[in-house]
Amino acid sequence: MNRQAQAVVLLLLGGAVVRASVTDLYLRYVKEGLRPFLIAAGLVLVAAAVMTLWYDLRPAPRGDAHPADDDGPGAGPGGHPADDDGHGHGHHGPRVGWLLLLPVLGLLLVAPPALGSYAVGRSGTALAGQQQSDYPPLPPGDPAPVTVLDYASRALFERGASIGERRVRLTGFVAPGPDGQPILARMVLSCCAADGRPVKLGMTGDVPQGLPPDTWVEVTGRYSDRVGRDPVNDAEIPYLAVESWREVPAPRNQYE
Repeated sequence: MNRQAQAVVLLLLGGAVVRASVTDLYLRYVKEGLRPFLIAAGLVLVAAAVMTLWYDLRPAPRGDAHPADDDGPGAGPGGHPADDDGHGHGHHGPRVGWLLLLPVLGLLLVAPPALGSYAVGRSGTALAGQQQSDYPPLPPGDPAPVTVLDYASRALFERGASIGERRVRLTGFVAPGPDGQPILARMVLSCCAADGRPVKLGMTGDVPQGLPPDTWVEVTGRYSDRVGRDPVNDAEIPYLAVESWREVPAPRNQYE
């Protein structure tokens, strides 16, 4: 791989990162707040590639050319330039550089789905330790819109004290529960999809039935004091008393 090929691969890689960053594709890999950093990194790669191509393809200034028999500074054995192998060919970079094409092809050709029920069934719930229980009041509205993580934290760590008798509305996807009944789940990220962990929520009452895993639903209900156990890490799983539900499209950002 010569320097021009390296620059082209770098240009493709930077372009793929920028393309993923200006669309919603990046949300399948990292948290939403990292978008500016991805765009900046992609632009730096593109700029480096363009500068490399410009430097390599620009005409040589007059007076810089050396005769073939010049043994001055920068000349190699036999009067050849130091970066020449003696047969008119410059040195090439290691072939392993072509592996940079793999992430480019992955970003351009493959669009993996967000983490879903498969990851839920193989990871313990993220609410595995005692957390701060001083929660602010629920947002206004009836039902109050809350995230799966917010409801689960309030239900588990303060036993629903800040929820009271109010109705709440949550959006998540259906996943198989430990007892065969469907649960409501949402993946939470610390940084990227590699550290994604599920928040699991059991359901009683009007539980969504007959839906395949990874189906997104919006459920409305009230606090339930029922608590289950996660078979993966033996952590507590709170429940929601569902009053109604409806199937909804997957949200733009499927992580919390």
